[in-house]
Amino acid sequence: MIASPREIWVYLAASPLLHLTLTLVAYLLGDYLYHKSGEKAVVNPVLIAIAILVTVLLATGTSYATYFEGAQFVHFLLGPATVALAVPLYRQFERVRHSVPALLVSLVAGSVTAVLSATLITWVLGAPTNVIASIAPKSATTPIAMGIAEQIGGLPSLTAVLVILTGILGAMFGTTVLTWVGVRDPAAQGFAIGLASHGIGTARALQVSEAAGAFSALAMGLNGLATSLLAPLLVHWLQRWLWG
Repeated sequence: MIASPREIWVYLAASPLLHLTLTLVAYLLGDYLYHKSGEKAVVNPVLIAIAILVTVLLATGTSYATYFEGAQFVHFLLGPATVALAVPLYRQFERVRHSVPALLVSLVAGSVTAVLSATLITWVLGAPTNVIASIAPKSATTPIAMGIAEQIGGLPSLTAVLVILTGILGAMFGTTVLTWVGVRDPAAQGFAIGLASHGIGTARALQVSEAAGAFSALAMGLNGLATSLLAPLLVHWLQRWLWG
C-alpha cells in the first residue's frame, strides 16, 4: 500500500536530520536567488530562508520545538561563527586602533538613538508599555536583547521577532541608505550597520568588504554591551517622565 504524503512527512519528521537539511536547503535556495539577482541587498538570503521554513512548518503543522530539536546544530554553529568574526577584525586592527575616539562617540550616539527612536515612536503610536519595553533593545543581538527586555518588563519572544526584523531590514537597505546620505567609507558603513542591525547586518557587511565586515562585527559586540547598560536607564527615565 502506498503511503500518503502526510504519512511520509510524519515518518521523515522523526529523523533529526530532516529539519537540519531543510534549513540548509532553504538558505541555499535564498543564496542562489541572491546571486541570481545580481547580489542585490533586497534579495536577502536570510529573509527568503525564513519565509520558506515558516511556510513549510505551517503547511505541515510542525511545531517550532520539533523543528529546533532537529536544526539545533545550526544554532550551535553561531558560537564558532561569532568567534570567527575576530579574523577580519584582527586584520583591520591598526585602522580600528586609530579610530577609537570616533568609534566610541559613534557607539554612544548610535546606541542611544536606537533605543530612544524606537521607544518614542511606539509611544506616540499608542503601544502598551510592555511592547515599548520589548522594542527598546531591538538593535542588540538576540540573546542580549531578550535578556534586557525581560529585565525592563518587555516580552522576550516579541523582542526576538523585532531583533530579527531589524537585522533583515538593515541588511536589505542599510548600505543603500548610508550611500544616499553620503556615508561611503566601508568602515563607517560597516560600523553603522553592525550597530543598528547586529549579526544579520554584519553578514551583509562582510559581503561588501572585509573592512566593512570587521567594523560591523566590532559594532555588534560593543553595542550589545552599550545597550545592556543604556536601555534600562533610558526606558526607566521615559517611563518616569512620559508614560509612568
